[in-house]
Amino acid sequence: MDVKELAKIFKALSNENRLEIYLQIVKSSEKSFDAKCECFISEVIEKLNIGAPTISHHLKELSNANLIFTEKRGKFLVAKVNEELLNELCNLLKFKRDEEI
Repeated sequence: MDVKELAKIFKALSNENRLEIYLQIVKSSEKSFDAKCECFISEVIEKLNIGAPTISHHLKELSNANLIFTEKRGKFLVAKVNEELLNELCNLLKFKRDEEI
């Protein structure tokens, strides 16, 4: 992962509402009973006091940073965490922390 990509990720997560949306998607994915680990965006809208157009904008930013994948299913929008990127980011941060010590 290069510095540009890392900056894009941190920029996407630097917005309070966007971070809250991302964390809700992560939580919903962890609670998912199937192997798909998906989150219905309608559930996120219900939990947060943020309007649908604003959530749509934030989802686009999270998607542009490759943090999530979205898919339309009928009238529902489903989001999935990019597990590969998340693992890469965790490993990178752990490596940097160990490197400093």
